[in-house]
Amino acid sequence: MQKQPWDQRFAGVLVKPLIGTPVSPNQLTFVTLLLALAGAGLFVPGDPLLANYGAGIFVLARFFDHCDGELARQSDQTSKLGYYLDYVSGALSYAALFVCLGIGLRDSFLGNWAVALGAAGAASALISMFVNLGIDKLKRLENGDTVGYPSFAGFELEDGIYLLAPIVWVGFSLPFFVLAGAGAAVYMLWTLALLLRLGHR
Repeated sequence: MQKQPWDQRFAGVLVKPLIGTPVSPNQLTFVTLLLALAGAGLFVPGDPLLANYGAGIFVLARFFDHCDGELARQSDQTSKLGYYLDYVSGALSYAALFVCLGIGLRDSFLGNWAVALGAAGAASALISMFVNLGIDKLKRLENGDTVGYPSFAGFELEDGIYLLAPIVWVGFSLPFFVLAGAGAAVYMLWTLALLLRLGHR
C-alpha cells in the first residue's frame, strides 16, 4: 500500500482535536475554498505586497485542503457530497488562481496574453476535474482505486503549489505563471490520456 504524502499525514495529525466536535469535513472544505479565493483575489491589483500576502494565503489554503478528507476518514464522515465538494473546491481554487494571476500580470510584457493564459490555465483546471471524476468512476469499477497525482518519496506533483509562496516572494510571479499554465495543460492532457486508456480497456 502506498504511503500517504507528507502533507496529508501532517493534516491527519492536525484534525485529531476536531474529532467529535460540531466541525464537519464539508465546513472545512468551504473554509478552504474561501481562503483560496481570497488569496487568489489579492493577485488581481498587480501590487507586489498584496501578491505576497495572496501567495501565502493560497498556499495555506491548499495545505488545509487535506484536512477535510482526513477529518472525514478519522471521524467516519465520508460522503458522496464531500467527495464532489473536494473536487469542486480544488478546481475552483486553481481556476481562480490562474484567472487572478493573469489579470494581475496584464501590465507585464505579456499584456492581454496574460489574461488569455490565465483563462487557459483555469479551463485546464476545470476540465481536469471532470476528467479525474471520470477516471475515478472507471478505476473504482476495477479495483476500488481513485485517481491521484504522480508522486515520489512522499511528495505529489500537486505539492509543487507550495513553491508558489517563495517564488512570488522573491519576485518571480511571471515565470511561475507561464510554467504553471503550461503545466496545467500538460496535466490535463495526461489525465485525458489516462481516461481514454482506461475507457478503452
